[in-house]
Amino acid sequence: MTDTAAGFAPGAGPDPGSGPADGVRLPPMTFGVPEGLHAVPLPLDAAERGAAVAELVRDIFPEGDADLWTVLQAVYGQVAEDLVAAGVAFTGIGLFDVGEGQVGHCSLTVGAMPSGQPDAEIAALGLRELWGRRPLHDVQWLDLPCGPGVSVTTSRSVVIDGAYTASGEDVTVTSGQLQVYVPFPAAPYTAVFTMDTAAVEHVEDFGALMGAILASVAFPAEEDAESPSGAVGPTT
Repeated sequence: MTDTAAGFAPGAGPDPGSGPADGVRLPPMTFGVPEGLHAVPLPLDAAERGAAVAELVRDIFPEGDADLWTVLQAVYGQVAEDLVAAGVAFTGIGLFDVGEGQVGHCSLTVGAMPSGQPDAEIAALGLRELWGRRPLHDVQWLDLPCGPGVSVTTSRSVVIDGAYTASGEDVTVTSGQLQVYVPFPAAPYTAVFTMDTAAVEHVEDFGALMGAILASVAFPAEEDAESPSGAVGPTT
């Protein structure tokens, strides 16, 4: 399933600017991503991120030209900077063959948030209770190989004004989101995996993809974890 490994390196915190709260080090975490999910190395410095984004747009649109690549590099580059500022540790853009010449698109982001609870099961129970109180959220308990998790599935519709559509008619666009919370064992943090897609007709396929990613999550001993950049990002 995987050709790339990614994760949190030892000591990386949910806020790269300030580090983990109360002097607690965020333990390492790794997970696999499948071929077809193009990763953006967020932990690199700004110049390295720019080069990585330039490579990304050429990988996604190999038949494009310099003008297209320049525009997309500016768009994806700004998105990457915004994600870094928000404390996101990993992001990837997925493009997959869904049959009949169609391509399904999704995005994956991974971050970490303080939970205040070092016991993974208690943290997961609290998250399930919290999200279960909100209407229109499908909340499920997950027994993952790495420990407990909680999935939250939602969808939303946005109406695009006809002034901005090719047909001149208002268009309703529906997108789906699958968010999974995976508490760190023995550390007061929770990893948050978020997958978004506008290809709602293939949401089950993307759910299976998320399941495969989650099955690969591991929390290695710190001395066994690789941290080539001292931060977070894909490693081959």
